[in-house]
Amino acid sequence: MAFKAVIAGASGLIGSNLLTILLNQPEYTDVLILIRKELPVQHKKLKQVVVNFDRLDDHANEINGHAFFSCLGSTQKKTPDLKDYYKIDHDYTLHLAQLAAQNGIEQFHLVSSLGADSKASNFYLKTKGEVENDVTKAGVKCLHIYRPAFLTGDRKEYRFAEKILVPLMAIINPLLFGKLKKYQSIPAHTVAMAMFKQSIINKEGVFIHPSDQIKEIA
Repeated sequence: MAFKAVIAGASGLIGSNLLTILLNQPEYTDVLILIRKELPVQHKKLKQVVVNFDRLDDHANEINGHAFFSCLGSTQKKTPDLKDYYKIDHDYTLHLAQLAAQNGIEQFHLVSSLGADSKASNFYLKTKGEVENDVTKAGVKCLHIYRPAFLTGDRKEYRFAEKILVPLMAIINPLLFGKLKKYQSIPAHTVAMAMFKQSIINKEGVFIHPSDQIKEIA
């Protein structure tokens, strides 16, 4: 196998882990990342394309290959304007899925969230649910949706809440079993590894992976 991957959101927690995995796996010989600012990463497999996500059509011809991995996302701290937040999480992601389908990319892998629901009262979860619904209609042959719970891993930026929640979840996790297991925290690397493993399996259809199943896949 000699696959090409495209990643959007390669600078984020899951995306950066995924990038490292794909660069080190023999199944992928080409990895293209769509980024706002070039990353300090060099590899013979890697091509970095700096894009304006408001003008994705300018780079439509480069969005091709075997699998597209969408790890785009923001936080309310970084993007307090809800319209901008929605544009990043929903509009950019949907546009990328449409371009992927248009260019014959076989698989689209979408990082969503536990609790995603287009009917939710919570803006974040509602947005994630709407993204899932709309990307499902984009026309990609194989769509994998990952719904991780609270993510752990080394972030580039400091988050005070995480400094509290990470050790707290380490205590709570063993108490969450059975139907509650999906609420256990999950390492970003585990999500990324599950994405890679699913991408080398030939499937068609829509597959939704709750957090506990992501751990099993990885």
